[in-house]
Amino acid sequence: MVKRVFITGASGCVGHYLVESLLSQTDYELFLLLRDPQKLKIDVSDRPNVKILEGKIQDIYKYRDILGSVNFAISTAAAWGETIEVFETNVYKTQELFGYLNPDLCEKAIYFSTASILDQNNQTLPAAESLGTDYIRSKYACLRNLERSAIKSKLISVFPTLVIGGDKDKPRSHISRGFREVAKYIGWIRFFRADASFHLVHAADIAQTITYLVKTDLDQIKTRLAEAELDHKMPLRLVLGMPRLTVNEAIAEVATFYNKKIGWQFNLNPTLINLIIKLFNVKMAAWDRYCLDQRHFTYQVVNPGTFGIMPKYGSLSDILTNLEAVAD
Repeated sequence: MVKRVFITGASGCVGHYLVESLLSQTDYELFLLLRDPQKLKIDVSDRPNVKILEGKIQDIYKYRDILGSVNFAISTAAAWGETIEVFETNVYKTQELFGYLNPDLCEKAIYFSTASILDQNNQTLPAAESLGTDYIRSKYACLRNLERSAIKSKLISVFPTLVIGGDKDKPRSHISRGFREVAKYIGWIRFFRADASFHLVHAADIAQTITYLVKTDLDQIKTRLAEAELDHKMPLRLVLGMPRLTVNEAIAEVATFYNKKIGWQFNLNPTLINLIIKLFNVKMAAWDRYCLDQRHFTYQVVNPGTFGIMPKYGSLSDILTNLEAVAD
């Protein structure tokens, strides 16, 4: 019996890489829920194992019979609009989708959240609930509810860090669109230092990881996580990212890539930053203020290497090379 996968958000940046990866590595039957099928740039016209379901997640009840018959569900879709839309999509309808799964048939339910709602120990961050934007608070609420739901024993929540990706055949991530703009100013940026750190991850490596999770027995996944000294209790929480980068390491690597020398650097310490904000009367939302004060967004991460797979983009230099290759 061919296994069945239900996917939302396939027309997004990560979704494109994921569909390509599943098509190349499995013979599974894919059900793609798409608001606008024209946005899917992958030609599936000769793929009888791909079924396009034209519709919105707001109408997820129309697909309850399909959801009750699938072996895997992968929910990447999310909304960033008005408060009502954000909570309807990111909480209520996402919960409804997972609620239609048959716990006796479904092997894994994979939910895409965001690393912003977790602390450095991969535990939920209270500030995300109290100070977060609508998007952040909706992701916090949905995770909490799904981890208490009937599908929790099959639930794998993934938390992408800063996502890079996109090319002429795939939409670019928000970070990719801004990253090359920042790189243009490396001639100036190289003169500054700052105490902060973060993780990056390429959408192609997210797709590699998700494909592995779908194809691999749950006990084997847990063994790999245990070997990496990562939590492997269900429901799983997996933060997707490359190893931690400090801002100063990133500046040095970008400067080297663009043949710019690093010399004297001015330290942008928190006191100076706060003074600039005050002098220029910069208005900041509560979540922006929290993020500025936090500065270090680092986690216990997984990537293809965790599972014995060679990452396609294992370093910042790899990512910069890709960004240059796909530049307009």
